[in-house]
Amino acid sequence: MAGMVKADELYDITVVGAGPVGLYAAYYAGLRECRTKLIETYPQVGGRLISMYPEKEIFDVAGHRKIVAARLIRELTEQAMQYRPAVVLNERVTGLRILGERVIELTTPAGLHYTQTAIIAAGCGAVVPRKLDIPNLIEFEGHGIHYFLHSFEPLRGKKVLIVGGGNSAVDWALSLDGIASEVTLCHRMYKWQAHEAMVHRLLSSRVRVKYPYYTLKEVLGEDNVTGAVIWNERSGLEETIEVDAIVLSIGMLTNIEPFREWGLNIVGNGIAVAPDMSTNLPGVYAAGDIVTYPGKVLLITAGSGEAATAVNTAKEYILSEELGR
Repeated sequence: MAGMVKADELYDITVVGAGPVGLYAAYYAGLRECRTKLIETYPQVGGRLISMYPEKEIFDVAGHRKIVAARLIRELTEQAMQYRPAVVLNERVTGLRILGERVIELTTPAGLHYTQTAIIAAGCGAVVPRKLDIPNLIEFEGHGIHYFLHSFEPLRGKKVLIVGGGNSAVDWALSLDGIASEVTLCHRMYKWQAHEAMVHRLLSSRVRVKYPYYTLKEVLGEDNVTGAVIWNERSGLEETIEVDAIVLSIGMLTNIEPFREWGLNIVGNGIAVAPDMSTNLPGVYAAGDIVTYPGKVLLITAGSGEAATAVNTAKEYILSEELGR
């Protein structure tokens, strides 16, 4: 079957996922003069940074004191496109098969793609926001309940409650301070998941912070959110506050089972990789939030380094065929 693939259909490297790590992988593959293709689930490049957090400020990208997500993706896109990779948008890769020596078949609902090597840079896989099991929550989605903030402007002059203690929750609270008329953040755990310096900024800001052990108990309102009941899980103390919007930032539920079905070795919530970013499947590599190994750090900068390593390893794999190794 591998011999039936036409030469012009066979790419050197196909990157699955066009988020920040995937875009950098495409750039670096071009730098190594590989014929490259990008396949992205969303109708535009940028992954979740564009589809969910375009106005979010990012503080942990090398070379930038801070940078807005949309600008970062724009710069990464310009960097990647200088080598003219093929770009396939609005297609989710649903299958991966090894057809033969250095021929991999990738399946999407629209058709088949062929490549010598594949780099999976699919973020955290398929994700949906984690929700709280409280009354009226679902009814208010789209009427004051948010899981992502595509734009801060609709919240200008509003009273906003943010629930969560991770990087996204803290970053959104700091970004809305000065845009919203009032920002409250409640966090139920004693330990913060956000970076220490950002927590220090939060606690020094005008944001009203309720922690530890505080969480959302009830959403108030008729057609739209008008208030919330927050409570301390330890003391049982409740407080009713007036809010116009509630942002739930308590994590994502990920589904990486499709990768397991492809035959990839899954450990915990990630694809297991070796130091050279190779997986257990020949010619298949992975980089970014989707991978796991001892000491893994969930940073865009770290993912970019993994992408470069994956490309280098893929290039050597391709050359080994040409050199007869």
